Amino acid sequence: MKVSETKVFETQIAGRPFRVEIGEVARLAKAAAMVRYGDTSLLCNVAVSKEPREGTDFFPLSVDYVEKQYAVGKIPGGFLKREGRPTNQAILFSRLIDRPIRPLFPKTFRNDVHVVTMVMSDDTDCASELVGMIGSSIVLSISDLPFDGPTAAVQIGLIDGEFILNPTWEQKQVSELNLTVAGTRNAVMMVEAGANELDEETMLDAILYAHEEIKKIIDFIDEIVAEVGVPKADYPLQEPTDELKANIRDYMGARMHDAVHIEDADERIDAMNDLIDETSKHFGELDPDHKAEIDMVINGIKREEVRGLILNDHIRPDNRKMTEVRPVSAKIDYLPRVHGSGLFTRGETQVCSIATLGLLKEAQVLDGLEPETEKRYMHQYNFPSYSVGETKPSRGPGRREIGHGALAERALLPVLPSKEEFPYAIRVVSEVLSSNGSTSQASVCGSSLALMAAGVPIKKAVAGCAMGLIKEDDQVAILTDIQGMEDFLGDMDFKVAGTKDGITAIQMDIKVHGIDRKILTQALKQAKDGRMHILGIMNEAISEPRAEISPYAPHITTIHIDPEKIRDLIGKGGETIIGIQDESGAKIEVEEDGTVYIAAVDQASSDKALKMVDDVVHEVQVGEVVTGKVVRIMKFGAFVDIPGSKDGLIHISKLANHRVNRVEDEVQIGDEVTVKVIEIDDQGRINLSRKACLPKDAD
Repeated sequence: MKVSETKVFETQIAGRPFRVEIGEVARLAKAAAMVRYGDTSLLCNVAVSKEPREGTDFFPLSVDYVEKQYAVGKIPGGFLKREGRPTNQAILFSRLIDRPIRPLFPKTFRNDVHVVTMVMSDDTDCASELVGMIGSSIVLSISDLPFDGPTAAVQIGLIDGEFILNPTWEQKQVSELNLTVAGTRNAVMMVEAGANELDEETMLDAILYAHEEIKKIIDFIDEIVAEVGVPKADYPLQEPTDELKANIRDYMGARMHDAVHIEDADERIDAMNDLIDETSKHFGELDPDHKAEIDMVINGIKREEVRGLILNDHIRPDNRKMTEVRPVSAKIDYLPRVHGSGLFTRGETQVCSIATLGLLKEAQVLDGLEPETEKRYMHQYNFPSYSVGETKPSRGPGRREIGHGALAERALLPVLPSKEEFPYAIRVVSEVLSSNGSTSQASVCGSSLALMAAGVPIKKAVAGCAMGLIKEDDQVAILTDIQGMEDFLGDMDFKVAGTKDGITAIQMDIKVHGIDRKILTQALKQAKDGRMHILGIMNEAISEPRAEISPYAPHITTIHIDPEKIRDLIGKGGETIIGIQDESGAKIEVEEDGTVYIAAVDQASSDKALKMVDDVVHEVQVGEVVTGKVVRIMKFGAFVDIPGSKDGLIHISKLANHRVNRVEDEVQIGDEVTVKVIEIDDQGRINLSRKACLPKDAD
């Protein structure tokens, strides 16, 4: 940064002040800025290693979005009282920042780059992830790093048919669309969206509207770069020499051309892989110190030939048509005893999703900066190494797994029943069994099957399809249901999930400039056609949610009690409710508004718990006939414990149809008696009559 004093730059975004302060803090970073949007403040900075990382064949970029609980006036929970590992939300926001900037660095750049955006003050109406996306672009643009930006980002909502730029938290809760778009001045680079079954045309209009707003923010960033930016440095790039390129092309170029034109798809792929292995081994032995550059050239030749095959001959590596979906199969009830399962297979991609139902108190507790404190629907995605034939040990979910799980969760949220309709916490786990392209969309399909099989009354089935793009100048090929090779060699990864009536989620990453409305329109059309085809096959496995939930799932009965009675139901130290649960075998959950959920695995347990709860909270009425136990005997009558945790008095004159001399002649402590409520006085004392429930004497 060419800054010797603090520089301040200000503008307005969606009617709210946006302020960038450079030069006051973090002066030892390569570049840093305090970026403020409303009352949201993030420290954004970038650092770079002095030397390239040796022996790598990728660009070592790390992006961290760091949440600090003090930003929202919270003290972290737990024993240590300090922030621990990143929350899932922080990981997802790190990915949002990473995805649009990564393609704008040279692929052969090998210096470690670390971008950090730290939330130091959070205003929920000014999204901190947006500030992080814009702030990271600013610090990269004013630095000497080879970053081909700037980029910017906005969010779009849809309320009453009108697009809302950077909606507030309250607006997001009622919006039909939650869309985040990032891009450069010339192209959209990244799209992330959740929607309530939105049509393709409206979604496209929203994306393009977002891009126009992005251009305005880039104008502002350009002003900052012009004043405080520095010239780009001449960093070393891991480029193969012209001699190496020529030697490898002479060795394998013609043979790779022949291999990709083999008619049989399986033979074609085997021939390509054999040639790549042979070439890599041959040149690796000749020049073992430049293995990364050798593989780079080999992959470049493969990329060139495969892309040419698609663009010129309209032949995909597996011989499919451009709009053709691989063979699809869908099954339910693949696993016994689980609450619901769905096995979805598309080509070599296979995912088994398992749905589990639980009490609402089993919802996930959230401890981030967002106002939400819990999540009732949890979707988790696992990608083990055996799914791609590798042996890497499992170390827990990485950023990719968390991102794919969040995408599937977003796709299914719009069709889930409300808590009032279906009072369950729902967990779906998608296990990737084999992978060759778009496991995230396979997990959407498998999870839709699992939910319906579990008896969750989702509104409609949801499916997803991934689109790809090959573009060279004016030649364009849009590919439906891309597999791994097409994703790796292509220019776009465009995942679209939805129902038969509209889109529920989108995730798009673009690696090239120049994606226009025509291309996006065609991609959305093909995605819809692919989705409808897949939904048709899923419909053959299960066409609507089961009417009953699994017998292995807890059956929940919902009742409402007077909130004043909650204390009676809980009891001192939880004694009463624990006793009911222990005796009945059911689980009970009580909410502050008096809603009581009783969960049991069989009807008898549920009925017993329901009666015991009713006995505690019941409000007796004059004229009501109830059964209770005698708990105390006095000379003037007997006290009976009746439903509602109250005692009522049977006066000695109301014990029998005849004159009673001693109370003990008629009842003993512990006897069950049926009585009628004959009076509740102004002090709440209850008077009972056993006599009124006895048959009249014959005389």
